[in-house]
Formats: sequence, structure tokens, C-alpha cells
Amino acid sequence: MNTKRRHLSVKILFAALILLLAAPLPASASHAWGNYHWARTANPFTIKVVDSMTTNWDGNLDTAISDWNASSVLNVVKEAGSDTDQARRRCGGVKGKVHACNYTYGINGWLGLAQIWVRGSHITQGTAKMNDSYLASPSYTETNRQHVICQEIGHDWGLGHQDESGADLNTCMDYSNALDNPHPNAHDYQQLETIYNSHLDSSTTIGAAPKGFENADVHAQENWGELVSQSADGRAALYVRDFGRGYKIFTWVVWAGE
Repeated sequence: MNTKRRHLSVKILFAALILLLAAPLPASASHAWGNYHWARTANPFTIKVVDSMTTNWDGNLDTAISDWNASSVLNVVKEAGSDTDQARRRCGGVKGKVHACNYTYGINGWLGLAQIWVRGSHITQGTAKMNDSYLASPSYTETNRQHVICQEIGHDWGLGHQDESGADLNTCMDYSNALDNPHPNAHDYQQLETIYNSHLDSSTTIGAAPKGFENADVHAQENWGELVSQSADGRAALYVRDFGRGYKIFTWVVWAGE
């Protein structure tokens, strides 16, 4: 190679290196909830959220659905459900869907919780509950309520917390002590892509479950099973109730502050 060509090659290589260094790095995230996911045969897949919330929560639910629907792998659709006191208090799992409810569940320590029923690694149904015994009080702002509902529904897709130290990462999937992030961020969307673009399944998750599993009573804390993890400040926790043969119910809890 003559001197001129060698100098030109060096300049081209240097320019390419500058462009590479200047390019924004892709967002990274690693907050999947184990390897649990909804079984589906194509992406994006449609998942329905059954609305058993009162009218004062409908705007919050609509915002959360819109936020999560922005994911490239989810098509989130709201479905009307019963908003009677009995339906909201029970907030039972609905096969193949997510059930969202609010109710005065009592001064029991938790603001919101999400539960998923799994068979093997596949989610078969989920719930998201908001506790109006706390969240309906003036102590909690509209932003706080949006943070909680966004996070609980996010857990139902298979997401964990991005952080549990109390740090503020500008996402509803962190455990910011201020509960001041009402929406997901780019890391959440990337994590959903990582979960759901890794493979497709041969069927969807609307299969049979053993008797006593789908309708198991997991409303009271004593029925949540074993505590498997909690945040450093104790304000977020994960429980699992194991029914054997790969059937489990996980419960994510956001505890109220002092």
C-alpha cells in the first residue's frame, strides 16, 4: 500500500471510531421477574386488562394501559369488568388476563400489590390491586397513585423492580421512596423486548390449571406463602406460594411508609 492510501485508510478508520464513540449507547436493563412470561405465538401479542376499578381510578388505569401499550411487544386492551364492592374486594384472577381493582382493603400495611399465577415459566393470569385505605387519602398525590398502578400492572408482564435501594431512576418500576414516577422508561420497554423477543411459544397461556390453583385464596398475607426477597428499606417485598409441579403464585407488595 502506498503512503497516500495508507494515510487515507488511517483517516477513514479514525473517522469511523469517532462516529462509533459519539453514537448513543443502547439502554440496558435486567429487571425481569425471573424467567416468567406470557406464552404467545407471535409478537406483539394482545393481553386484556379487566377493569374492576371505580370511576375515580379509570383515568389512572387508562394512562397505565396506554404507557404499557407503547411497548413494541404488547398490545394492551382494556375489558370492562364488574365494579361492585364484592368484585373489587375479591379481585380474583381471570384466566389468561390481568384483573385490575381498587378497594378499601384495610390498614394492613400495603399500598398496592401484584400477583401472577405461573405454570412452569408461563404466566397464566395476573392481578393488580390498589389499596384505597391509603391511596384515597390526601397523603397520597395523583402522581403517587399513578406510580403504584403503573408498577403493579408492570409486574404482571414479568417485570421486577429496576432498583430497590430507594434511588429515583425516573420509572414507575423503581422503588423511589417518593413514588414520584408515574410512567415506565426506556429500560422497561427494552426489558420487555428482551423477555418477549427471545423466543416464541407453541401455544398461548390460556390452558388448564389444577383444581384449587386458579381460584386459590391468596388475598390475606398469611396465604401469600414464603417471603423470598425484600428491598433494603423493607418497603417492597416478594412472596411465593408453591403448589408443586411448577405451579406457583407470586405476590409483589408495596408497603406503606411510616
